[in-house]
Formats: sequence, C-alpha cells, structure tokens
Amino acid sequence: MQRCEISPRLRYRLTLASGILECLCFAGVVFGFASLVFVLKKDGYFSQLCVPVLGTTDNQTSTDCSGQDEQFSLVFTIASFLNNFLILINGYIFDRFGTMVTRLLAITLYTTGTILMAFSSAAFSVLLFPALSCIAVGGILLLLTNMQVGNLFAARRSTIITLYNGAFDSSSAVFLIIKVVHEQGISLRSSFLFLSFCSIIHVGRTFLLMPRTHIPYPVPQHYTYGLNCGETNTYDVEEFEKMQEGGMTVSQDNVPSAPEEGTEAKDSGKVASFRSCVLSWFFLGHLLWLSIMQLRHYLFIGTLNSMLSRLANDDPDLVSRYINAFAITQLCGVLCAPWNGLIMDRHKGKPRAPGETEREADLRSSSLSLFLTSLQCVLFSVCASISVLPLQYLTFILQVLNRSFLYGGNAAFISIAFPACHFGKLFGLVMALSAVVSLLQYPCFALVKGTLGGDPFYVDIALNLLTLLVFIHPAYVFFHCRKVARRNREEHAHTEMATASKMVEVKL
Repeated sequence: MQRCEISPRLRYRLTLASGILECLCFAGVVFGFASLVFVLKKDGYFSQLCVPVLGTTDNQTSTDCSGQDEQFSLVFTIASFLNNFLILINGYIFDRFGTMVTRLLAITLYTTGTILMAFSSAAFSVLLFPALSCIAVGGILLLLTNMQVGNLFAARRSTIITLYNGAFDSSSAVFLIIKVVHEQGISLRSSFLFLSFCSIIHVGRTFLLMPRTHIPYPVPQHYTYGLNCGETNTYDVEEFEKMQEGGMTVSQDNVPSAPEEGTEAKDSGKVASFRSCVLSWFFLGHLLWLSIMQLRHYLFIGTLNSMLSRLANDDPDLVSRYINAFAITQLCGVLCAPWNGLIMDRHKGKPRAPGETEREADLRSSSLSLFLTSLQCVLFSVCASISVLPLQYLTFILQVLNRSFLYGGNAAFISIAFPACHFGKLFGLVMALSAVVSLLQYPCFALVKGTLGGDPFYVDIALNLLTLLVFIHPAYVFFHCRKVARRNREEHAHTEMATASKMVEVKL
C-alpha cells in the first residue's frame, strides 16, 4: 500500500509541470488564427467569395477577396466570443461539480473541434465555425482547471497563475507549427488528427494528477489528490475558506456596492456572497479594464492578416514573413507572464503592516501590476494604429507582453480580491461579459472594409482614446488600498493606546 503512494511534493511538481505543457501545447491555439488563415486561404476555404474586379486605368482584372476576409473575421469573432461567454456557464460547472467533470467536458469539446477541423475542406468551409468554437471553449476550460494549481504553492501563487496564462498565450504558436509543416507537405487533416489523438494525454492527467473537486487555499497539511493507493484528503473549499483566519467576509447588512465588499469585513464570520462580489466596485472596474483591452487585442488578431496584406501591398511572401514573426513572438508569452506574477508576489515573505491581512497585502501589491498592464495596452494600441510595416515588429512584442500580463493578471486579481469558492463563477462572469463587448470587433472590421474604404485611421483613433479608460481600475485599487492602510494604522494606534492605558491602571 505504502510503496505505490507518491509524495505530496513530487505530486505537486508533476501537476505543475504537466499543466504548463498542457496549456502550452493545446489550450489557447485558437489565438494563432492569423497563421491558420494563411493555410486556409491556400487550401481555398471560402474562395468562392473572391470575385474578379476590372481595373479602372487598364483592362487588367484583379481579385477582390474582402468577402473571404470577412468570413474569416467572423469565424474568429464567434470563436473568441464563445471562448469567453460560455465560461459563465462553465465556471458554474467548475464550482458546482469540480475539476474532473469540468475537464471531461473540456476534453470532449476540444476533441470534437479538432476532429471537425480534420474533416473540413474548401467544400465544407462552414465547418470552421463549430470547429474553432469547440477548440476555443475546450481550451479555456483546460486553463480554468489548471489555474487552481497555484494554490499548491502559496508563496508563488500569483506567479504560477500568470505562468499558466502565459503558456495559454504561447500555445497560439501551435498554428504556426501547423503552417510550417503544411508548407512541407503535411496536410491539415493529419495535423488535427494528431491533436485529436493527444486527448488521451488530457484524460490520463485528469485521473492521475488532478483533484476530483478543487484545490483549497491555503493547502491543508497532508492534502493529497489524484490517483493514490492510500487515503486522500478532500476538502469543501467554501467550508475550508470560512475557517481561515483573516478570510474574506462581509456582514449581513453591508451595502452590496460598498468598496469594502472586495476586501475583508473583519468583524463577521460569513464568506462574501456571490451577489455582493458582482456588485462591488472591484468587479465592475475590473470588468471595464478587461473588456476594453480584450477588444483591442481581439480586433488586432482578427484583422492582422488583412492589415499586413494592405501594408505589404498584397505581397504573399512578405505577409508570410510577418505572420511567422508574429507567431514566434507569441511563444514568448510563457516567458513574459511570470514577470507579472513576480510583481504581484513581491511582498511575499516580508513582514506585513500592522493590522494588515494577507489578502489586503496581496491586493496592495496587485495595483502596480494593473497599472503596468494598462500602460502596455496604450503603447500597443498606438503602435498598432501606425501604418508603417517595419514598426509592426515592435507592435508584436508589445502585444504579446500586454496579453500575457492581461490574462494572467485578470485571473490573479480575481483570486486575490474575491473568495476562492466563487472563483469559477466570477472568472466566468467577467469573461462572459467582456465577450459581449468583444463582439464589437466584427462591426469595426466591417466599418473599415465598407464605409471607410479599407482605411482604419478613424477606428484606430477611437480605440486609442477608449484604451485610456483602463487606468480607472488601477487608480481605484491603489486609493482603496491607501484608505485601508490608513484605517489599519488608526486601529493599531488605538489598540496600542488602549493597552497602554490598561497597563497604567493596573500599576496604579
């Protein structure tokens, strides 16, 4: 019995490493769509929408493929929308039924999507819509179930959450690999059948290295999960969180929209309700912050191929070179994201201010991360709106840096500011609502292609002005933390004065 058990420390490390590989190779492949579009165009997907156009100055004809580009943009718009919107339902499933059920659902969706892609063709281009959508939804679910692994490493919790999100971002380079092997003669069908076969790995990891329910935070002593010949300690996360000293609580008569709902109400023993979390300024500000930046990124990815074609004067070799450069920079997401986690975890191991709880310290540390992410987005948006082709190399770098900070910081902030028992629902809700905003990418694309005659200047100006609003959230968190710190100092000083007065009375 004893010989077939795995030590908890080794199990934690195997879970962490295998989860990073899972996210890196599978979870976010849909965001490498720009590379896949290049292959799909070669294979003739939606080619019936390309129409010949007679030149005005000479009698030569050219081909107008704006209808084809719009279809590809629509495929990505729907997939990216469902990627986020269905997390609202899937987050509830994760909180209610646990890790195993959620992962089995993710694997089913992902495998369905890869099989549909494998059997799609130019004649059945419409299969791209369900295929990419299933891959996107299944991939984000794999990420959702993996982010809780950060709970196993308390001192580096935010770093690991951001690392997983960075691996998710970097997995978009998988479509670059498919593009490269396609140029070497490997068909799309073979590539996606291979991805389908890899689902066996996901199933094995689900039963061997993942919990059946959830990983609590902080992790109790002798906590185990997965396949084990001995007994396994399992915990109800909500009940366990109520027992934690300094856990997030809220009083019964607290006003839902009060700023303190995202933090502690120390004099009560009840975990904050889901409703109070949703109605807090922390959640609303975070939703605005995520929605604006996500819209900018989705519009950039969905229109990248057509933008590069315009700047490169429809030179396919030059466009291919820039698409490859973009996909290669996406690999750096897994290297960029942990820096955000280190920023959020920089206070770990240091003494806290008097009266400050661990959650308050985590929240204070997150304000710098939120500000840097906002600044990166503004710089990325400005560079993306300048119609200079060589400058797009810098745009690619800023885009992958900001995107890795954005999604890692999003998950880490939710895990810090709100109770762990609501993480799946809150993560799902914020992603779902931001997905509704991201639907604006398609009308923006149609506006540029139609009314503006292919010139995105005015849309870019509007987006640059819109991105300035993202600074509202880090500013609010910063001033809230200052308010809490001042309150803690006053309470500490009052306690010390009361203690000193009692000591004097005793002596007298």
